[in-house]
Amino acid sequence: MNKAALLVIDVQDSFLQRDYWDAAALPPFRDKVLSLIAGARVAGVPVVYVLHEDGDGPFAEASGLVRPMAWLPAGPDAIFIKHVHNAMLDSGLQPWLAERGIDTLLVSGIRTEQCCETTTRVASDLGFAVDFVSEATLTFAMRHPQSGRLYSPAEIREKTELVLAGRFASIVTVEQALSRL
Repeated sequence: MNKAALLVIDVQDSFLQRDYWDAAALPPFRDKVLSLIAGARVAGVPVVYVLHEDGDGPFAEASGLVRPMAWLPAGPDAIFIKHVHNAMLDSGLQPWLAERGIDTLLVSGIRTEQCCETTTRVASDLGFAVDFVSEATLTFAMRHPQSGRLYSPAEIREKTELVLAGRFASIVTVEQALSRL
C-alpha cells in the first residue's frame, strides 16, 4: 500500500507583492487547498509546506515574506525552504520523505507551471508516484516573450496537465486525490 504526503508548495506571502498577483483568483484556490489539507489530516497523511527563498525582493529571506499565507492552517507536519524551482533536491524534503517511507506525493500550490510542475517532474524521476491536484494549484496570466500572445491561467493549467498526465503524474481533483488515500 502506498504511503502519501501532501505538498503545499510556495503558498507564501511573497506572491502578494508581485505585480501579476490576482486577488480574485485566490478564493477558489484557497477553498481547494483547505479542502485538500483537511482531507489529508482526516486520512492521517502528513501535510508539508514548502516555501521558496532566493535573491532579492519578496522572495528574499530579509523581506520577511517567505512565510505561509495567513489562511493556511498552522501546524504542518514539516516546513521546508527551497532555493530552486523543485522542492525535492535542495530543501531536505527528499530525505524526510524517505525516512517515513513515503512513496506517493499529492502536489498543490503556486505556480502551476513552475514550481508545482517542476517538483512533479523531479519527484517522478526520483521514483515517487505523483497525484497532481491541478485544481489546488494557482497560476497567473503570462505573455509569450516572442509572439506577445497572452496565455490565460486556464490555458497554462491545461498545458501543464497535458504534459504531466500519464508520464509524470496522475491529474486529479481534490475529491479524487482524497479518495485515493
